[in-house]
Amino acid sequence: MKKATSLSELGFDANGASSGFFRPVSDGMDSTPTSHHRRRLTKVSVIGAGNVGMAIAQTILTRDLSDEIALVDALPDKLLGEMLDLQHAPAFLPRTLRVSDTDMSVTRGSDLAIVTAGARQIPGETRLNLLQRNVALFRKIVPALAEHSPDAILLIVSNPVDVLTYVAWKLSGFPVSRVIGSGTNLDSTRFRFLLAEHLDVNAQDVNAYMVGEHGDSSVAVWSTLSVAGMPVLKSLQESHSSFGEEALEGIRRAVVDSAYEVIGLKGYTSWAIGYSVANLVSSLLRDQRRIHPVSVLAAGFHGIPDDHEVFLSLPARLGLAGVLGVADMELTDEETRRLRRSAKTLWENTQLLGL
Repeated sequence: MKKATSLSELGFDANGASSGFFRPVSDGMDSTPTSHHRRRLTKVSVIGAGNVGMAIAQTILTRDLSDEIALVDALPDKLLGEMLDLQHAPAFLPRTLRVSDTDMSVTRGSDLAIVTAGARQIPGETRLNLLQRNVALFRKIVPALAEHSPDAILLIVSNPVDVLTYVAWKLSGFPVSRVIGSGTNLDSTRFRFLLAEHLDVNAQDVNAYMVGEHGDSSVAVWSTLSVAGMPVLKSLQESHSSFGEEALEGIRRAVVDSAYEVIGLKGYTSWAIGYSVANLVSSLLRDQRRIHPVSVLAAGFHGIPDDHEVFLSLPARLGLAGVLGVADMELTDEETRRLRRSAKTLWENTQLLGL
């Protein structure tokens, strides 16, 4: 007797099986990968050769995620030094073509363009003024990327990432499925790390999400927290009287503040965001269809008004065509309230930009 190798052979209809979990991204375009995306050779461009950009580039190289990597930066000497440093290590790395330039034309034909460039905050500068300076920078970067690589996926890492992902979407003219922010992918990993350390398990076995803004108003989704498929929060609260609302908020706050702690100690963050972004690159270019909490257009989700074009992090399925679907999570009333408040904050910021 032939053994069944799939649910389809057991009589289950496979067509649209994922529709019960993910809401499709409606952008008016065919979401199936084009022949351009199916070609064997892949090219990734990293815009911004600072600490974050180079950590991302280095991790992409060591994980052999692309056949070609292009670096772009406004500082020619810094860029040349970084490229020479990488070119001196060919015997220790997979064979990858490395190119660099201050001109955006070097990114031509990219499958994925990662933007890490951004203005640094001047002491005493308002958040809005910093944001407007970053928008001015994006006006130079994003249209040029779209011109040279019209079929690319844009992955925004620059902060404030949610608002700048919205800016990149508006300036590029790309469908929403091909404009993604790194969002709370790293925040969620920090969340999992803290919980795994407490429970004495591997962080890969903890299923936990931070959603909403990558910032102060992010939402820790305690209601879906699980280890090995088992709900954890109720068990923790029953066995530890200290796991009250105040303690849960303290853990969320520790996740939000963890980047500031690193910055306070070494001056910047780099390695964790490098691994986090490389993880996203792998899911996208290798069509892994993994679920990541990344910044996507959230209008219509969890009571966010349909006419509020706001980007924030929700669990999304990623593949060669970009965002393949966004999970409609079951949240508690309190989690939903916090997510809407996070969305309102981001919406108000985007309205100040006049895009």
